[in-house]
Amino acid sequence: MPENERQKFNRKFMLLKNHADDLIKIIDLEALINPQQQAVSGQVQNGEEEQDPEAFAKSGLLFPSGEALPKCWFDADYMLN
Repeated sequence: MPENERQKFNRKFMLLKNHADDLIKIIDLEALINPQQQAVSGQVQNGEEEQDPEAFAKSGLLFPSGEALPKCWFDADYMLN
């Protein structure tokens, strides 16, 4: 396998869904867990073609099970509230 293909294959991502039940491939995990970032870069997983990355508000994302994302990913002072 060529090196560029291997790097693309080894990238880490997380699958979440939005309120419309679209599956979203989150490609910026650092932004996802950073409470100072309100949006993350991801790709809608529709069909077989890779979609262009776009910004998604973290407030509109859920785990595929329907559970909300952890509060510490949104609020840096979550332990003080």
